[in-house]
Amino acid sequence: MARIDKYLWAVRLFKTRSMAANQVKLGKVLIDGKEVKSSKNLKVGEQFSVKKNTAIFTYEVVELLEKRVGAKLVENYLKDLTPLEEIEKYKAYQAAQSQYRQSGFGKPTKKDRRKINKFLGD
Repeated sequence: MARIDKYLWAVRLFKTRSMAANQVKLGKVLIDGKEVKSSKNLKVGEQFSVKKNTAIFTYEVVELLEKRVGAKLVENYLKDLTPLEEIEKYKAYQAAQSQYRQSGFGKPTKKDRRKINKFLGD
């Protein structure tokens, strides 16, 4: 059995294990539509979802593992079941983000933050 936070890190869905554990703690990882704890053990064939920005990515556990694997080997352990509309929603979000602020311009200034808040209606 593998803990969900370790598994998410091992199959490269998150860069670090602490990031994976934090996302689980924030309720961004769901099994059967329910939030889980980091200590939840996964089983082969179990499906889980990961919320990223506006999209929900769905995966199935093909095989369990404890150690991190190379990117080419991930497909042996994880099956992507994400619907195309969710992928398109995520791509649209990324495109909107890159259009709003060009890469390499750093953190928004206080003035930029006010403009963003005004635009979003906050």
